Amino acid sequence: MVQRKLFFVSALCLLLVAGFLATSLVSYFVAKDSVATQLQEQMLPLTSDNIYSEIQRDLLQPLLISSLMAHDTFVSRWVSEGEQDPQDIAEYLARIQQKYNTITAFFVSDRTRNYYHPRGVLKQVDAENPDDAWYFRSRELSSEYEINVDNDTADRSRLSIFVNYRVLDEQGELLGVTGVGLSVASVMELIEDYQARYGRKVYFVDREGEVTLHGSGFNDAMRLKNKDGLDRLFVRILTSPSASVSYNAKDGNKIYLNSRLVPEFDWYLIVEQVNDPAAQRIERALIINVLVSLVITVIVLLTAYFTLRGYQRRLEQMATQDKLTGAASRQVFDIIFSRAVKSARRRQTSVALVSLDLDHFKNINDTYGHQSGDEVIRTVSAIVLACVRDTDTLCRWGGEEFLLLLEDCDLERAAKVAESIRVAVEAHEFRFGRDVVRTSVSLGVTVQHSEESLNALVDRVDRALYSAKREGRNRVCTLP
Repeated sequence: MVQRKLFFVSALCLLLVAGFLATSLVSYFVAKDSVATQLQEQMLPLTSDNIYSEIQRDLLQPLLISSLMAHDTFVSRWVSEGEQDPQDIAEYLARIQQKYNTITAFFVSDRTRNYYHPRGVLKQVDAENPDDAWYFRSRELSSEYEINVDNDTADRSRLSIFVNYRVLDEQGELLGVTGVGLSVASVMELIEDYQARYGRKVYFVDREGEVTLHGSGFNDAMRLKNKDGLDRLFVRILTSPSASVSYNAKDGNKIYLNSRLVPEFDWYLIVEQVNDPAAQRIERALIINVLVSLVITVIVLLTAYFTLRGYQRRLEQMATQDKLTGAASRQVFDIIFSRAVKSARRRQTSVALVSLDLDHFKNINDTYGHQSGDEVIRTVSAIVLACVRDTDTLCRWGGEEFLLLLEDCDLERAAKVAESIRVAVEAHEFRFGRDVVRTSVSLGVTVQHSEESLNALVDRVDRALYSAKREGRNRVCTLP
């Protein structure tokens, strides 16, 4: 069985690997011939989408931090309690700044107009001060936050990207504005990283087409309309959430340009590719395809392995459990008995065996049919299991006869268990159509003697069962 399973899995692995490799190589050669026409329509926009996703992930971290701060119960509670100790909020802001590695963290109270910073209260914002216009603009926002580029209040020489997040109480009243700042220099480092990774020029422009952020090596004009070859295309770029264009520069290079609006910043992400990067791109795509194929192969193989193992377990279960009752089958009872005996010897305890047989079961089969008889057997099995411990084992020995193995159990306790089963079965009502039928069981009980085999023990418990039958049925008889 193991060899067959190994052969099946190995053959499936070879087929999958061969199929995926063949598909990847065919795709590689086909793409190599057609990539020039696909670059503008597919490859560059796809790269732009990837960069856009990463920029969102990296640049929107301050937004997530500010959201956490705005909804932190500590902030709202501290304000509601009257802002008694400014040191508390300063320490809180310092922890935020240190934990998330931001250049600053702040909170401005709407009640006191205090500007709180990790260093304490820096100032009070004033509606007449142009430097504080951002706060009074944030107070009137219809959305929860805004993002703006401004000079840092704590260091006016430092240009930063701020997330200004409104803090509301439970009634929706404004408590203030909180948030963090991200250094423009760090954003430029991100741009440098993107350019190095993708080999393309990356920069941002605002709604007017003016370049707002760019990396090193940017020697182009600072406005899109002034760039060589873009004089007739820049309007299309600035009026569409996403655009993909190409144009010829004076130096003979063909420039492929893709733009995406980043609504959170109200800027356009511009990605430029000079000429055709076919070879490296396709080779990378081939490697990615092979890796994906290997991952899929592993997933399929694992699925096949666990499926086969599930079927194997199912077969084992069918071989070891009675299909009708779920009790242990006769074929495995000797193994269970051997383990129980070894455990009893180690712990110096007794093993008891109960033999159970349904009284007048043939009458039920003859009167109501075999399906009703099966229902009686199944129900009696469930009643027995409900009366014993999880460590005890019920075995369907044959027909309407069961054996119950009780570990760590002496004769007196086994007899009590048997009596509880007898009472429970006798009290149960079976309904077959309009008829209400009761049945009973006869039980024999004994305990294993030292070094006694299973066959000998079964013979003795059967004698006890026969005694119960001879004495009128529906009773428990013990045999020491």
